[in-house]
Amino acid sequence: MQAAVYRGRSVVSVEEVPTPEIGPGEILIRVEACGICHTDLKKIEYNLLEPPRIYGHETAGVVAAVGARVTRFRAGDRVVAFHHIPCQACFYCRRKNYAQCAVYKKVGITAGFEPAGGGFAQYVRVMDWIVERGVEKIPDGVSFERATLVEPLNTCLKAVTQCDPRPEEFVAILGQGPIGLMFTMLTHRTGARIAVTDTIGERREIAARCGAEFAWDPGALDVAAEIKRRTGGRGADLVIVAASVAGIVDQAIACSRPGSRILLFAQTSATERIEASGADICVGERTLFGCYSASVELQSESAHLVFGGELPVEELISHRLPLVKIRSGFDLALHPGPKSLKIIVQPQRCS
Repeated sequence: MQAAVYRGRSVVSVEEVPTPEIGPGEILIRVEACGICHTDLKKIEYNLLEPPRIYGHETAGVVAAVGARVTRFRAGDRVVAFHHIPCQACFYCRRKNYAQCAVYKKVGITAGFEPAGGGFAQYVRVMDWIVERGVEKIPDGVSFERATLVEPLNTCLKAVTQCDPRPEEFVAILGQGPIGLMFTMLTHRTGARIAVTDTIGERREIAARCGAEFAWDPGALDVAAEIKRRTGGRGADLVIVAASVAGIVDQAIACSRPGSRILLFAQTSATERIEASGADICVGERTLFGCYSASVELQSESAHLVFGGELPVEELISHRLPLVKIRSGFDLALHPGPKSLKIIVQPQRCS
């Protein structure tokens, strides 16, 4: 089969590799679509993990084969698969900190080499504990491309549940890439007032359609001053940081009121450093916290939201590319233009 193999030094090459073999309790999925996620891009661009690996974890496709003892699925089923599922019995799982579970940290989907998601390949092997609790069937009429958004939406839904926007609260969402726009959609459902920022005008326009009351270019006005002007001089009740650029956490603090909540969502690299005034956090009584990855408890709900059409998530998909053009997809995601949002790789396409 064909796969995009990370070879180190930020190099990914499309190569022929063996199709994975499955064992008892496992399934083989023919990958029809896989989204490009910035988490994988960071690993590739900054060489965070040892090569070789096949990345890609927003995976949707068709069950091609099932192993012994698999009863929930059969060949021909259309499915989306999560690559992390917790044990649900350990210290962290009992406290619902699922992303800290040792089993959760193990990647349960591979296209070969060290398991790394594998969705940038024509077939993936899904291991038994993922088959048991981490695979959702795709209803008829839902595209594979739309289904790839279940996993990223889950991560945003987990974060929104954690930071708990309330009706009439003023929420600032910094960054309106695909993740930021999902935050806007989900926060809009809570009844909160939403102000978003992004340097790309087309993204601000989409944000307005997704529920943002205000959509500003952070390079064109003083966002913190504008938020204070619209909140009686206080600042935002909640700030969601959905982008990773220099100074953005400082901006989040400046936008927020004393006693506010500030969620860091995009600061996933160990090389990133954050400095803040102790007084801004302590004397200002702000809560600064992070949220990472998906929740097994929200898996069905996130699938329902994507499959049911309640959220306009398909509007986020801007490009569909064959596997051989994956490098151009990476470049689009890393250096987005006015029309680029979610990039989907279709490994079965020839061109």
